[in-house]
Amino acid sequence: MNYYLKVLKNYAVFNGRARRSEYWWFFLINMIIGYGLIILAGITEMAFLSMIGGLYMLATLLPGIGVAIRRMHDVGKSGWFMLIPIYNLILAFTEGDKGPNEYGEDPKANM
Repeated sequence: MNYYLKVLKNYAVFNGRARRSEYWWFFLINMIIGYGLIILAGITEMAFLSMIGGLYMLATLLPGIGVAIRRMHDVGKSGWFMLIPIYNLILAFTEGDKGPNEYGEDPKANM
């Protein structure tokens, strides 16, 4: 949950590096909340919950893009690599560069 809140605090930060755990925890919690709201709206037949779920997903779009770009930076790639369908998934699972790279300091070194 700390990683999720950390990503939300860095709302539109596209520079720097993000650890695998930061990226995947944000992705997991974001999907649980977003789809949970939409599923709950379907079960209870409350249209406003579906609208809230859509607004939530829209509101977390920029932080999601930001953490994905920072994840690509952690493996030493440009943020544009997140647009390549299968390769970006492989990079998201790859361990980041040890030590500083051209995108910043190693986020594991700060722990």
